[in-house]
Amino acid sequence: MSYQGPEFDVPQPERPGRLRRGLLTVALAALVPGALLGWLVYEAVGDPGGGSDTAAPPSASGSGPASGSASGSEGPLLPSYPGQDDKGGGPSPTRKSSAPAASGPLKGKVVVIDPGHNPGNFRHTAEINRPVDIGTNRKECDTTGTSTNAGYSEARFTLDVAHRLRALLQAQGATVKLTHDGGSPAWGPCVDERARIGNDAHADAAVSIHADGAASGDRGFHVILPGAVHSGSADTRPIVSASRDLGERIAGDFVRVTGEAPSNYLGGGTGLVTRKDLGGLNLSTVPKVFIECGNMRDSKDAALLTSGAWRQKAAQGISEGIVSFLRGS
Repeated sequence: MSYQGPEFDVPQPERPGRLRRGLLTVALAALVPGALLGWLVYEAVGDPGGGSDTAAPPSASGSGPASGSASGSEGPLLPSYPGQDDKGGGPSPTRKSSAPAASGPLKGKVVVIDPGHNPGNFRHTAEINRPVDIGTNRKECDTTGTSTNAGYSEARFTLDVAHRLRALLQAQGATVKLTHDGGSPAWGPCVDERARIGNDAHADAAVSIHADGAASGDRGFHVILPGAVHSGSADTRPIVSASRDLGERIAGDFVRVTGEAPSNYLGGGTGLVTRKDLGGLNLSTVPKVFIECGNMRDSKDAALLTSGAWRQKAAQGISEGIVSFLRGS
């Protein structure tokens, strides 16, 4: 997701104590078995089309990023088709957007995962360009998202990480719902509908997964928090504090597990940015954040984002932040 469009807010100051606490809040005794079980669940259903890399089981130590490479010259974005793997190969397995939860520490908790964009959006430009109400103003229903210079699309990345994240959370007993999956729906949903899915599910936490399309040399991840909005149909005031708690915990665990540094171009080194122009946040009535896992247009970040092993780490880092938030530890 790129930052074209309305100005975004000046990032709020870092809370050093909270970010440091985010690195320690999840007890390894509880999380490592859950993460490994999540890996077994993921292996049982297979890779949903995340490139040729085979993801390694999640590491208890959360060691640094996996190596990888992405090549290709600057040029037009290459479309990704639903049902293809990331290299344009054969069909990937179709999965339901939710499944029965197992028993575990998160039993009774509901998490909504929102994979940013949709691989089919490029075929439905008229539909995704339709303006929708986001509370503060009207904005396009959705966009196609960005891609690496070699053509690996943000939409394929987000769906792959969402599948990995779902497996980890279900292994801990959570009920997990995706806003879209396996080409259903064929495009979108619109940003207002994505928020509504989380609201209707009465989610205990909702996370929208993205990757940025900034200039080369801009590196790192950042978590986007909802600002206090009270306009039209939007009122984020009841969720601002809880969403910040969720975002800070995800940021702390994402650093520790993936080795990816906080953004060097947004957030002042905190990995946290507050915005009021995103419908997916403005219209949410449940704690919700976005995470930009890295910059697809930077070759070093792209090498991570195109690595299946690193995407597993990304899912694990996000999962551990969510678990910490839901357990209040």
